[in-house]
Amino acid sequence: MGYIAPEKVSRVASIGGGPIGGGWAAHFLARGYDVNLYLHDASEVPAFQTILKTAWKSLSALGLHPDASLDRLRIVTNLKDALDGAEFIQESAPENLGLKQKLYQELGALVSEDIVIGSSTSGLTMTDIQAKCPTPQRCIIGHPFNPPYLLPLVEIVGGDLTDPEAVQWASAFYEIAGKSSLVMKKEIPGFVATRLQEALWREALHMVANGEASPADIDNALMNGPAPRMAVQGQCMAFHVACGEGGMATNLDQFGPALKLPWTRLEAPELTQELRDRMVDGCNEIAGDQQFEDMATKRDAQIVAVLRAIRDTG
Repeated sequence: MGYIAPEKVSRVASIGGGPIGGGWAAHFLARGYDVNLYLHDASEVPAFQTILKTAWKSLSALGLHPDASLDRLRIVTNLKDALDGAEFIQESAPENLGLKQKLYQELGALVSEDIVIGSSTSGLTMTDIQAKCPTPQRCIIGHPFNPPYLLPLVEIVGGDLTDPEAVQWASAFYEIAGKSSLVMKKEIPGFVATRLQEALWREALHMVANGEASPADIDNALMNGPAPRMAVQGQCMAFHVACGEGGMATNLDQFGPALKLPWTRLEAPELTQELRDRMVDGCNEIAGDQQFEDMATKRDAQIVAVLRAIRDTG
């Protein structure tokens, strides 16, 4: 299939304007693209504008593309209008398989076969999503991390009917668009980063359920323990470097037996009402009287500072 050269893409369609779809729209605008944003209903515009306002502040602090402009945004509530002139489509519809299959059935009929369609899904597989699409070969997963306008990662994988060339095209396009592409070796639910995050999340829930730690304790441990180190080295290299000249070999030889110790519980705990209350109450206690928009703004400013520091130190 002869796809347009990734570097020639100038207009992107973003399907959905929630935290993910709206975040994608902000990202593409900041990178100098024209963006057609599809919203299901005009009543969704104010919520999207709030997302865009928060995102644009952080994106401006990081540095905008010379061609970046909010004037390049076009908001529509008609799907066909959203696809007009688009050379790439980023779909961020709700996580409902039936809804996505119906959407891809429409997209497959409306969009030229040489236009790649990427899904932001975090839990569904492309094999399932593309099942009813008349042109499934150009459909890929392009899963971002939240907020997508700041965190560079995008995980890319096709389904059973995806053209491998579409996967490679998407990887190149996302890199040009300022993301960090991770092309997966196999299609698995949850991809890479979400599965790792889920393992940590399940252990945290166990600790709260068993009265071993509060939500505040867990966040304190992560923010002041492994999190700063993982921002620059990741899990594998952090352990490799920590063991000096022997590297990972020393780590596994010395600490390998500890893998048999009961240090983690990967099976999710029962989400009882008590556990739910502890988590909700604990997080509300941490938040205090802060508004969600203020917390998101503070989070973004701190992520910007981290990204700047990493960029400036090479």
